[in-house]
Amino acid sequence: MTVETTMHATTGWDDDTLHEECGVFGIWRNPDAAALTALGLHALQHRGQEATGIVSHDGARFHSHRGLGLVSENFGDAKVIAGLPGSCAIGHNRYATTGDTVLRNVQPLFAEFEFGGFAVGHNGNLTNAGQLRRALVRRGCLFQSTTDSEVFVHLIATSLYATVTDRLIDALKQVVGAYSLVALSDQALFGVRDPHGVRPLILGRMPGAGAGAWVLASETCALDIVGAEFVRDVEPGEIVVIDDRGVHSIKPFGREATRFCVFEYIYFARPDSVMEGTAVYTARKNIGAELARESAVPADVVVPVPDSGVPAAMGYALEAGVPFELGIVRNHYVGRTFIEPTDQIRHLGVKLKHSANAAVLSGKRVVLVDDSIVRGTTSRKIVEMVRAAGAAEVHMRVSSPPTTHSCFYGIDTPERAKLLAAQNDVTEMARIIGVDSLAFISLDGLYRALGRAGRGDGRRPYCDACFTGDYPIALVDQAGNEPRQMSLLASGT
Repeated sequence: MTVETTMHATTGWDDDTLHEECGVFGIWRNPDAAALTALGLHALQHRGQEATGIVSHDGARFHSHRGLGLVSENFGDAKVIAGLPGSCAIGHNRYATTGDTVLRNVQPLFAEFEFGGFAVGHNGNLTNAGQLRRALVRRGCLFQSTTDSEVFVHLIATSLYATVTDRLIDALKQVVGAYSLVALSDQALFGVRDPHGVRPLILGRMPGAGAGAWVLASETCALDIVGAEFVRDVEPGEIVVIDDRGVHSIKPFGREATRFCVFEYIYFARPDSVMEGTAVYTARKNIGAELARESAVPADVVVPVPDSGVPAAMGYALEAGVPFELGIVRNHYVGRTFIEPTDQIRHLGVKLKHSANAAVLSGKRVVLVDDSIVRGTTSRKIVEMVRAAGAAEVHMRVSSPPTTHSCFYGIDTPERAKLLAAQNDVTEMARIIGVDSLAFISLDGLYRALGRAGRGDGRRPYCDACFTGDYPIALVDQAGNEPRQMSLLASGT
């Protein structure tokens, strides 16, 4: 898109789920850098569907294309890819946390500095972005977007250090939050994870490419699509610098406790990805099996709420010895712009996306397995649909603990007052969504399913703040009378 337009984020009428807020991809020294970046972003489409962008470098100049919508809508035209020459590129998929998405917020962001051009794509949230933004504005910085990612740009611009790497380190030492980012200068490709490692980032390599063709991505599924081999996870607090001499690691931060986002295993990551050495598909089946051990109920069929509930439902069914059936069929061809989201269509939204398979459900005691309950509106409508198809009993089992707190680390969640589990106990939640019984996996059960003895085993490697309110990173913009950050700024993603 060549003009700035405004559109409503999908949260406008499909807000009863948690949304990841972006995917990042970068490649160094491949002649098809832009095309491979587009493929990588396509594999990461689940991490953000509102907007996408690519910045490339051809050895002399930077080239950029950013647009609202899906990767295929923006980079499906060969002419667009041809307009992004060069052997180095970074890309970004965005999911907005505010109601509107505008082109000026689409990443990667690009700026010309005294040392040359610099582009950055960011996944996560800076919890002191409001504080930093006000300080930078007082210094005379002119912000062009409402995304907290632009804070990085101005911190780099105002840094007194000489090299790009030192300026980046200087900027990173001033921010607080959960983030992973990719950045591109005319000399190097950079990959960074915050000191707690909340958001994912991995390093890969194109085979047979000599010293070049290194890849950075949010998930391993992006490596698979471009034919790259997984090398390792970028470590928490690590800056990976990739240039024509190879890969260099810098660790400028003090050591912090690792707190990888546990919801990556439950819902956000693609099931064929590997996160921190754990296959996501296997993790979800294990979670389902643990859920069955904790809360199995007499039933005739186990039915997933597609698609995110499928692996957990498989694990539950196997452990419980109950047949797994596709009692709900998802329509994969309902897009963002299928129909204007009027009040009537919002009411019918679940039926647009899901249909009950009455042949499987009629007369049966049904266990529905889903990944989470947020507001509860979608769960209630799905339960109504299953009952209307003739189910004799409907029991809901959830492969995450109750979501009781908002996330400030890069996940789009409603404010706490709108979270069903924050306002009601499980018995009342069951009544509200209309099920015969409701159970969530316990927090210790979740940890056991992921190979830990439990949350209290002294090795808590995960951020579980959305379940516990235990926020491992300071919420600077929430302190005192500071306004809620996510209403002040769009997410960095």
